[in-house]
Amino acid sequence: MSGLSIENISMRFDLPNGGSVQALKDVSLDLKPGELMSVLGPSGCGKTTLLNIVAGFLAPTGGRIAMNGHTVQGPDAERGMVFQQGALFEWMSVRENVAFGPRMKGEKETQYGANVDHLLDVVGLGDFKEKAIYELSGGMQQRVALARCLANDPDVILMDEPLGALDALTREKMQSLVLKLWKETGKTIILITHSVEEALLLGERLLVMAPRPGRIHKEYRLPFADLGVDQDLREVKKHPDYNKTREEILAMIWDMEEEIMGRTEESA
Repeated sequence: MSGLSIENISMRFDLPNGGSVQALKDVSLDLKPGELMSVLGPSGCGKTTLLNIVAGFLAPTGGRIAMNGHTVQGPDAERGMVFQQGALFEWMSVRENVAFGPRMKGEKETQYGANVDHLLDVVGLGDFKEKAIYELSGGMQQRVALARCLANDPDVILMDEPLGALDALTREKMQSLVLKLWKETGKTIILITHSVEEALLLGERLLVMAPRPGRIHKEYRLPFADLGVDQDLREVKKHPDYNKTREEILAMIWDMEEEIMGRTEESA
């Protein structure tokens, strides 16, 4: 089967005092190649845990992840990760960072060079390829991280709050870039975010997760990501269903947060 399959994933963390925390329980979903999914939920709902399991950084205590028909048993180039902070190599140039993956796979400059330069042009950094990472702004560093991920040609791109540290204007520009890259490359993308607006704009599928244990609470199929490929995102936000869905999800998450606070007060 082609695509990504999350099959009854559960994750329990054992504590030093003998207790445990059930971070995820029986999470299941399938993603077809080329789908763009955002994941949203209150703190502690297991969003990042789920992403780390899909990436192969964590082994689940139950269930399995299947990628193109085989079981995921660890990190692999077929699944690329973009972190909240770029996790770039400060001592390398922009171009050297983007070329790192192909070089580690043993490819020669003649094999990867043209593609690296093309990706830097696509993310708007063609004039900055010889700059050091520390010379770049936060938004530019995230562009490098995106290009570096794409240089490995993964089937799935996993994004863990990649735009959370950016200012509002830069974040909006990066949201547009993510949509452009999604449509042009046809990659499957899973994006974790705490922003309801971002989840609406960057998810043709949007999952709202509930905590303790982490599980899928509700799934939406939305038109806004497709609209945002060709339209200004500010215009997309004027869509008649945008604010209605936004308020519905905000209320949903607010109720979850209230429930969590109530549990905390009861156990205090």
